[in-house]
Amino acid sequence: MLKRPLGKTGELLSVIGFGGILVMKETTAEAARLVSLAVDLGINYFDVAPTYGNAEQMLGPALEPHRKSVFLACKTTERSKDGAAGELRASLGRLRTDHVDLYQMHGLTEPGEVEKALGPGGAIEAFVEARQAGLARHLGFSAHTEEAALAAMERFPFDTVLFPLNIYSWHVGRFGHRVVPRAVSLGMGVLALKSLAKRPWGKDEPHDGFKTWYAPVESYEDARIGVRFTLSLPITAAVTPGHERHLLWAVKAAEEFTPLPEAESAQLALSVPDAAPIFQAP
Repeated sequence: MLKRPLGKTGELLSVIGFGGILVMKETTAEAARLVSLAVDLGINYFDVAPTYGNAEQMLGPALEPHRKSVFLACKTTERSKDGAAGELRASLGRLRTDHVDLYQMHGLTEPGEVEKALGPGGAIEAFVEARQAGLARHLGFSAHTEEAALAAMERFPFDTVLFPLNIYSWHVGRFGHRVVPRAVSLGMGVLALKSLAKRPWGKDEPHDGFKTWYAPVESYEDARIGVRFTLSLPITAAVTPGHERHLLWAVKAAEEFTPLPEAESAQLALSVPDAAPIFQAP
């Protein structure tokens, strides 16, 4: 699989990342099968968080035989130093590893939240100490608003940003346009979420069995468009949602990848009648 550099870290990651939520609620055997499948497909980037149900417990044993050859990213929603330090220790135990390759503040949304996490006694102090102790090799964050992402970039020299970069949110919602160029200008590695999101769930639409809070694409062609758009941005990799078929679609789309011009991209975003942005700029 195609690999790209991760900012200034010196790492090379597969352009498709394995979303750890895929193994949530699976059997031990099924989790091992899915991880081995991903490795066989050329994926070396795995992403997980303690908020994904029992995903860490399932991913740890499944990833153990491959740990030395993969890049493991984890996250925390804790915003205090003690909270983040404690959650990292717990995650390392569940993941059966002595370090993560990337530790991220998860889901920053409000500028005030950024101030808390990056201020005195905030999670950033635990992050820096974890890096010094070898528990985390690189430091990053994920964000669900442009305001929070931009604020975090200005407050601390993070190695990476994990951000929703989706064709419909980008062109229809105008979401992400300020974040990507700023991250690139800082030499950060840019990682993408939600490339295979199609629209929000309908108010009364049943979606039991899905491991996503949004409706994902329903065909390979839509997946190909979504991956092609995201990989045409100056990013390193896109993390897949929690279903095997989406993982396989994303891998196939990456194999067939050719850059998507901006004008064609905008036309494609408007050509799917039932698609809608899951994020929008204010």
